[in-house]
Amino acid sequence: MSRVFLLVFDSFGIGEAPDAKSYNDQGSNTLGAIFKSKFFSAKTLQKLGFFNIDGTEKFGKEVKNPNSVVARLEEVSNGKDSTTGHWEMAGEVLTKPFPTYKKFDKEIIDKLKKVWNVNKILCNKPYSGTEVIKDFGVEHIKTKYPIVYTSADSVLQIACHEEIYPVERLYEMCKQAYEIMMPDRKISRIIARPFVGEYPNFTRTNNRKDFSITPPDNLLLEIVSKAKKDTISIGKIRDLFDDKGVKIFYPNNGNEGELKSLFEVQNRDFNGLCWLNFCDFDSKYGHRNDVDGYAKAIKVVDEALEKFVKNMKDDDYLIITADHGCDPSTPSTDHSREYVPFILYNKNIEYKNFGTVKGFYHVGATVLKILNIKTTNKLLKEDNSLL
Repeated sequence: MSRVFLLVFDSFGIGEAPDAKSYNDQGSNTLGAIFKSKFFSAKTLQKLGFFNIDGTEKFGKEVKNPNSVVARLEEVSNGKDSTTGHWEMAGEVLTKPFPTYKKFDKEIIDKLKKVWNVNKILCNKPYSGTEVIKDFGVEHIKTKYPIVYTSADSVLQIACHEEIYPVERLYEMCKQAYEIMMPDRKISRIIARPFVGEYPNFTRTNNRKDFSITPPDNLLLEIVSKAKKDTISIGKIRDLFDDKGVKIFYPNNGNEGELKSLFEVQNRDFNGLCWLNFCDFDSKYGHRNDVDGYAKAIKVVDEALEKFVKNMKDDDYLIITADHGCDPSTPSTDHSREYVPFILYNKNIEYKNFGTVKGFYHVGATVLKILNIKTTNKLLKEDNSLL
């Protein structure tokens, strides 16, 4: 019985990709940015061979023959968002990126107003998630008008105070927006962004929920599930795949809550895949250009991983990777087109460094090889495994 723990460090890029210029991301390096912080520490990652990966040598010490397989992965899909990155890991390469917006057109806004039964919608432009509630929160509370905003990603985000719109009502509003946007693939995700408190101390809660476009058939989670093995989602994984193929899920509770869930899953018997996304790296620190906050968050997860690795069984496998970058030191607050790390650890594995490899789908192929599952998905075939 094999258990695979696939941990995605959301936005933990390790240097600009070859096509970074096409995305206006020249010079981006999320790892390089947080390495400069006095709070950066990655001792467990180092032991696992993280700094053996191409392009990371100047940020940490290389380890001789760790029990791991490592690589630097280059995305081949068009796009640099979470949905695109995770779908590619799961066996789907997007040739056409999801649409992004400077603002949502009148037809969309009018439809939203009608289904939500409101006379007005606030904001309707790209905005920082923390700044938007600061700038529009007071008016929102006074008028009960929802706050709608977007970013450089293909998302429509709805921010509402939990005392004005209870969480379940906000989720219902997201589902209504989903019905408007998704039929023509107008967007990749609708995101609920509830907040609490009083001005100027509004804070977003952990009740965020992503309503993602339905993925194609025959991707990783569905393949594992149909092979009658367990599929466990921690954090926003189930949202990114619209629940498709997920048997058991733990909600998105921030890095701290996701670590708690991870240890809980480690202590239970299962046979299959546990897929986790540490969302805080991206949403709380990368998008807010908080270099020190990002570095501190890496340290916390890294220290927790030391205990996790010690508790691993002989037939447990740990995979660590990322879905894109989000360099917190650049003027932009958006995602960055970067390489991502790949670490596969097992107590008895023979060290190998694959150098730089094209395609995040090698992640999914490796999972299926570990679990001894055959597939008709051409990208997830055994030849693309890094084991």
